[in-house]
Amino acid sequence: MSQTDSSFINNFLKQESAGGILLVMASILAMVMANSPLFSLYNLLIDTPVVVQVGALKLAKPLLMWVNDGLMAVFFLLVGLELKREFLEGELAELNKIILPGLGAIGGMLVPALIYLALNADDAVALQGWAIPTATDIAFALGVLSLLGPRVPIALKVFLTSLAIFDDIGAILIIAFFYTSKISLLALVVAAACVSVLAIMNRRGVDEKSPYLLVGLVMWVALVKSGVHATLAGVVLAMFIPMQPRDASKHSPAKSLEHDLHTAVAFVILPVFAFCNSGISFSGVGLEQVLHGVPMGIAMGLFVGKQIGVFGFCWLGVKLKLTSLPSEISWLSLYGTAALCGIGFTMSLFVGSLAFEESGVNRLFDERLGIIIGSLLSGLVGYIILNKSLGKTTDY
Repeated sequence: MSQTDSSFINNFLKQESAGGILLVMASILAMVMANSPLFSLYNLLIDTPVVVQVGALKLAKPLLMWVNDGLMAVFFLLVGLELKREFLEGELAELNKIILPGLGAIGGMLVPALIYLALNADDAVALQGWAIPTATDIAFALGVLSLLGPRVPIALKVFLTSLAIFDDIGAILIIAFFYTSKISLLALVVAAACVSVLAIMNRRGVDEKSPYLLVGLVMWVALVKSGVHATLAGVVLAMFIPMQPRDASKHSPAKSLEHDLHTAVAFVILPVFAFCNSGISFSGVGLEQVLHGVPMGIAMGLFVGKQIGVFGFCWLGVKLKLTSLPSEISWLSLYGTAALCGIGFTMSLFVGSLAFEESGVNRLFDERLGIIIGSLLSGLVGYIILNKSLGKTTDY
């Protein structure tokens, strides 16, 4: 690995860690406002109607929906660009490097979902939230790792980052197939036409970013109107932005856009999202609310399910000789990392907003309570285990 590549990875990890700190601060601010006399101001802010109209085309949504549908589409554009780079020339370009984190990601999605389903089997409405505990928040997880300093081997960071990438793929597929509302055929036709235009531009070697972003904006509007969640526009757009420019002396369009977006996403978009979605009021919350099937299923899915799923599937893969454990990673540090994967904050909040946005069930329970409990426990336990294990060898 070149010094330039190493510097890029180090800067990326530092930025993700700093972004995680901002996420925590934004979330705490939202909860403070939601549990103070500022509660009405907080609700007024996120419910503020925002209207954009061009001729007969009108988009009217509260601010919260603009954040969840609009700003998060930019986040998913960044995710898509990262996925493309990793699979084409990064850590996931070699098959032998993707089996272990791939197995961990499968287990880390399957087991938490099964735990949630088991705890909510008798509630048809609550079952809609089965995907909430399947997510991993890479910004927070890397933030916790950064607290352990240079003791963390690069192989462990690569494993966690790779697992989170597969986790993002799973989240994208879940959103695409399970969280769509009524479908508009005309809007889908427009979106499909945009995909065709993107494919033609890519095939003809167009390497200016502006035309892709313009077509992507039209595709996003079409998906907003289609019933398919609009954030998917970001992922689709990323797939067509060229990795290599026609002129070898120029920068990669995909890499340069990824670089441009990192700061905005880490320091603006995700903190704003966290602020708008974390304002949970604890007024009247007692043991009955905490033990409700939804928050309990989410908390147990994140805290218990991720540990069992990620570690268990990785252990099984190694024992069946499908893959091997890197020499720098002990079994105990792998288990600590599996615990960190239970920090599902950002993506769990996002999936939760999709799962229950039309049901009105928040009057009965609040899925954010389970996300906060599960994520806090996972971060704490993961840190304790890793703090004990790193720098030591552990046989299993």
